[in-house]
Amino acid sequence: MLLTIHPDNPQERLIKQVAECLLDGGVIIYPTDTVYGFGCDIFQPKAVERICRIKGIDPIKANLSFVCSDLSDLSKYARNINTPQYRFIKSHIPGPFTFILQASKEVPKILKSKKDTIGLRVPDHQITHAIAAKLGHPILSSSLPGEMVEEYTDPEMIHEKFSKLVDIVIDAGIGGMQYSTIIDLTEDQPVVVRQGMGVVE
Repeated sequence: MLLTIHPDNPQERLIKQVAECLLDGGVIIYPTDTVYGFGCDIFQPKAVERICRIKGIDPIKANLSFVCSDLSDLSKYARNINTPQYRFIKSHIPGPFTFILQASKEVPKILKSKKDTIGLRVPDHQITHAIAAKLGHPILSSSLPGEMVEEYTDPEMIHEKFSKLVDIVIDAGIGGMQYSTIIDLTEDQPVVVRQGMGVVE
């Protein structure tokens, strides 16, 4: 299903429809402040496995990230965050950044990497924020398979390609082609692992 949602003023009933789909174990393709990506409920292991099957990857090696509506999820799903790290994250959200953090016991086992870390994001996008807020916990986020190509910016073309594999493709207009900047915060100093759209001062 192709679902058109207003990017600046998301319709409440449509956000509710998407959240209910996720709670039922559905898989969606949704916009962020960077690119369109796959999403599912972090507590639906079959949905996580489904995304990994579509991408042809092992869940343990997948480097999947959590998309949160705000910082309230930080202390629940990440551990050992000191004050400088917290301030660093707070000064860069919402925005096009993924922060690598040590995973807490609350993180479902299927989503922990071998290093026991998670990627955490708070995108600057009204739809993403609204879905995560309605869901009440983070959305799993993963990029579309293969290299970033122009057809991945067009929700109608994305729908043509993936409509048989996912439950909902959200149309919020043309998306971007640059991924988020990944910053590792598991050591004393922040380390930029991948330079993307976000610029670190």
